[in-house]
Amino acid sequence: MRRLLLAAMMFGAASGAQAADMPDFLRGSVGAPVTQNWRGFYIGAQGGYGSSDENFNGGGPANMVAALIADDVIQQMGVAQWNLQLGKQSQRSSGYGAFAGYNWQWDEVVAGLEMSYLHGAFGGSASATAGPLVGGPLSDTFYHAVSVNSTSAIAITDMATFRARAGYAWGCFLPYMFGGFALGNANISSSVTVNDAVSTTPLGQFTQLMSVSADNAVHNHLIYGYTAGIGFDYNLIGGLFLRGEWEYIRFTSSVDTSINTVRAGLGYKF
Repeated sequence: MRRLLLAAMMFGAASGAQAADMPDFLRGSVGAPVTQNWRGFYIGAQGGYGSSDENFNGGGPANMVAALIADDVIQQMGVAQWNLQLGKQSQRSSGYGAFAGYNWQWDEVVAGLEMSYLHGAFGGSASATAGPLVGGPLSDTFYHAVSVNSTSAIAITDMATFRARAGYAWGCFLPYMFGGFALGNANISSSVTVNDAVSTTPLGQFTQLMSVSADNAVHNHLIYGYTAGIGFDYNLIGGLFLRGEWEYIRFTSSVDTSINTVRAGLGYKF
């Protein structure tokens, strides 16, 4: 019995010594992933694809109509307050650009400041006709049949966003969120034509009067807005990392424009 007990003790000691030499994953425990160092400056290139949604029911063409008929009798018909029915439009496009920034890091928490740039062809256009509407007799004793033709367009070629971002590092993976303000370079144009015809009776023969029109265009116009979004960086090797991101930008100008893009990029942290 004593020999059997001694043999069991020797076998247990040998097994314990061998287990101590085994890797962690063979002993049944797996350690947490080593947190990547994200602190420092970084730069990168990116490409994206998305949609721009424009609301053309703003004050641009409507203000032009009001100026055109300021001294005309047809303003008694409330033409300056008409809904020109330009409505909303959506268009898809792609773009390319770059980003650069700096990260601070406290254990797994990462915060930073970043500038992101995208060049593309975002925007859209719309055209519509309101009327003709017959009203009268007006102060000139005539009945008037009035219609308004209008167009509006915006083309955004360059966008830059300046963001503050915060993320949580888990191993080589850094998911983050961000927010900030946006600048854009845009060409904005609009035109209106007011047509008027007169008659002595509401159902009589209308005689066309001379139409009046106006055009307005601004090129390389600076527009402002804000941005927000989410994304992730994934370290590949050394300072090289892969990026995926979704960004929302809202520009408030004479044409309200919202742009949603998904982006992929490749960056390097120094």
